[in-house]
Amino acid sequence: MLLSGAEIVLKCLKEYKVESIFGFPGGAVIPIYDALYQDDQGIKHYRTCHEQGAVHAADGYARATGKVGVCLVTSGPGATNTITGIATAYMDSSPVLILTGQVSSGLIGRDSFQEVDITAMTLTITKHCEMVKSIEQLQEVLYRAMEIAKEGRPGPVLIDIPKDILTQKTEYKTNSDVASVQQADRKRYEKHPLPEGIYDAVKTAKRPVIIAGGGVNISKANDALFKWASKAHIPVANTLMGSGAFPQTHPLSLGLIGMHGHAPSNRYMASADLIIALGVRFSDRVVGASEEFCKGAKIIHVDIDSSEFGKNKQVDFPWRVSIHEALATLTQLSLGCVWTGEKDLEKLQIESSDETGNEVTNEASTQVQSFNIPALFRQLKAYAGAETTVVTEVGQHQMWTAQYYHFEHVRTFITSGGLGTMGFGLGAAIGTAVAKKGRVLHIAGDGSFKMNCNELETVSKYHLPITTVIMNNHSLGMVRQWQGLFCEGRYSETDANQSVDIVKLAEAYGIKGYSVSSHAELQTVLDLVKWVEGPVLIECEIHPDEGVYPIIPAGKGIEEMLEVAPWRT
Repeated sequence: MLLSGAEIVLKCLKEYKVESIFGFPGGAVIPIYDALYQDDQGIKHYRTCHEQGAVHAADGYARATGKVGVCLVTSGPGATNTITGIATAYMDSSPVLILTGQVSSGLIGRDSFQEVDITAMTLTITKHCEMVKSIEQLQEVLYRAMEIAKEGRPGPVLIDIPKDILTQKTEYKTNSDVASVQQADRKRYEKHPLPEGIYDAVKTAKRPVIIAGGGVNISKANDALFKWASKAHIPVANTLMGSGAFPQTHPLSLGLIGMHGHAPSNRYMASADLIIALGVRFSDRVVGASEEFCKGAKIIHVDIDSSEFGKNKQVDFPWRVSIHEALATLTQLSLGCVWTGEKDLEKLQIESSDETGNEVTNEASTQVQSFNIPALFRQLKAYAGAETTVVTEVGQHQMWTAQYYHFEHVRTFITSGGLGTMGFGLGAAIGTAVAKKGRVLHIAGDGSFKMNCNELETVSKYHLPITTVIMNNHSLGMVRQWQGLFCEGRYSETDANQSVDIVKLAEAYGIKGYSVSSHAELQTVLDLVKWVEGPVLIECEIHPDEGVYPIIPAGKGIEEMLEVAPWRT
């Protein structure tokens, strides 16, 4: 059966059961869009307002489902506009396929209109990237791309397709064997045997702690982790990307650790004698001063990607194996173990329950901020429910969400962790809403929101059930907080002297908007919009001096943790 390159692209995606893709048309990909038009009963395309939004949407779709999210853009600026989104997906191990159009083969290398070498540009931020050289290899390249994106440690894959290849025709191999492609990638993740000494480390531990990272969520090992931890009665901490890997409402949950982890949890971690890290990168936001992090503990590091071993933290037992297999082995090793930290864990739970937040008084005025941050998140959770997926932008609101929403289920917290991409949230919420076909709670700060607020048009166009809550402190809150702490209050370019009317902006896109400045007003609005089917935007006025605490200053140890703002002490 002879098919054009564009038809082959769609047929390959269908073979992998792709139902939705996100993109923006342009000259080099007109053949694919023409094929989409003629195949109106096939894949649903969602056109965003900008290519960055399209990649974030594909990324959000991937994180919400575990499937490969697909993005389609044109050559030149269309391709370069995807770079931030690709890097975001790469840092958080999200399986995204980016299909970029390219100028025709005969024009490549001649500085042709809208020509860039996008594979060279994205080589270091993709798991794999390549340009298709002929129509005959297109099908194999697409198969390989889908397999590489989702196998082992997931990640983004970029395939660049010259326009002439999209119009040429070749025989479509209906029974193509992809086993060789699958095997080639799986071979990169062959497991290692149980490291010598782990048995004794587990048997002799008195204060063990499990750290659940993003790898637990990616590998869908949540149930296995819960069964082992609850049976062995071992407390579980989570990184930002590990939120939801273990129910944060469970008595064994230590919750978030690291730079903005709860103070009692960070202190408990420091006293552990065995750390079992599952799918963790040991990023600087988790370990701070690497040499000081849990220096009295032996560390077992389980990961499918051996490049993570020793990269940020030297460990005693690097173990390259799937988390499922590791948990099965650890379950057996820990049979009969007794640990002595139970009373301390009970004390920690009492201390953590007292972290209810404080109202902040601006030193320069007598104005008192009207929102208690933990209470605000209790209201939002009561409105949305524990099973609703929460998507955030990046900044103070992101850390507050991680601290106070208390996630209970896998893939219900979607955020940019590794790259910290402001502007990620709205696009990711679009992809999440498409994937989940249900209500999504999008939490933003005013700074991040303004970066890609044009995607409100996409939300409105497709009538997506996204509730956007903007915590508006009229500043770049996180940077401002650091300037207050470490620059003696020199707030350089972080206060917004001019501000858009966010409610009117939402209404301009046909989205109902509300502005509130107290818990009572917020509750009234939440009750009002509870059963609204389409998009909603709520602006919460937050005092600019409200900070995220605790905070461990960058590169410092837990002994230098600031638990409250200095002006409150």
